[in-house]
Amino acid sequence: QVHLVESGGGLVRAGGSLRLSCAASGIIFRFAAMGWYRQAPGKQRELVATITTGGSRDYADSVKGRFTISRDNAINTVYLQMNSLKPEDTAVYHCNTASGSVYEPWGQGTQVTVSS
Repeated sequence: QVHLVESGGGLVRAGGSLRLSCAASGIIFRFAAMGWYRQAPGKQRELVATITTGGSRDYADSVKGRFTISRDNAINTVYLQMNSLKPEDTAVYHCNTASGSVYEPWGQGTQVTVSS
């Protein structure tokens, strides 16, 4: 069974930084393109960053230049470094695959709250 565990969220002031981590098990991680998603209250979940098995990265325009996704295949973990945070980045952040059908169940996510 797939198990995704996100961590690293918290409360931070605008302009601050956080580093999120996602530990994955139950998948062949090194063969999986991974992504970070976020869902703000009353909004649909959106994909904000992806990283392929080869390490190619892509970002939503809203986070480009501020967020960096990375992965460590040795420990089945994907990271999201978030700098210059804005109040509009406030959301629950999840990781999941970035290609094909998403893994079920989703992890519990990690809450990021950015105060102005």
